[in-house]
Amino acid sequence: MSDKTTTSSSTATRAAGRCVLARRPLAKWRAVDLISAAMIAVAFGVVFWAFDTFVYPGVSVASAAFPPAGELALGVWLIPAVVGALVIRRPGAAVLTELVAANVELLLGNQWGVGVLLSGFLQGVGVEIVFAILLWRSFGPAAAIGGGMLSAALEIVGYEWWAYVPSYSWTWKLVYLVAGILSGGVIAGLGGWALTRALARAGALNAFPAGHEVLERRAGRA
Repeated sequence: MSDKTTTSSSTATRAAGRCVLARRPLAKWRAVDLISAAMIAVAFGVVFWAFDTFVYPGVSVASAAFPPAGELALGVWLIPAVVGALVIRRPGAAVLTELVAANVELLLGNQWGVGVLLSGFLQGVGVEIVFAILLWRSFGPAAAIGGGMLSAALEIVGYEWWAYVPSYSWTWKLVYLVAGILSGGVIAGLGGWALTRALARAGALNAFPAGHEVLERRAGRA
């Protein structure tokens, strides 16, 4: 094998495995970042409304025998924060995306009222903390799962225990917490990561690092 071929193969391997970072400085957002975060958030706000209206009543019925199990659905409301962080890859992306989605949900109508705004903030902060610990340099499934899990934990401990289930025993509260964290990791974490990958592969994120990763992998295989 020639040196040129070896170098090309090595470059392709690195491209396939490397994580593309957002342009530095991270505090400098582009117009496309803000617009895209808003669009993602509005889309999820509509999804929230539909889930609240048509799906969650069924979840409540299904978990009537053991109400803490209903928290296994929590991850649905955490997905915007994870997707926002994975797509925009800048501090504040998770909070912005989750808060805008919560505002849309509030405007369209929901059973929880203005409390969804506090929930949106806590959910976004949970994801922000994980990506900040990783210095906004890791965006794989492990980071997404961690973000979803901490998002769920902050939402439950910081708000839901006291607003939604204050009468639960501590045993039930702990089960409620475990169910929520599991949902945050699987639905929001893995689900948000998978959704971001699907959008990138479809070409919808070509203006973002997640889209650049897909383009580099395809170039490496060419």
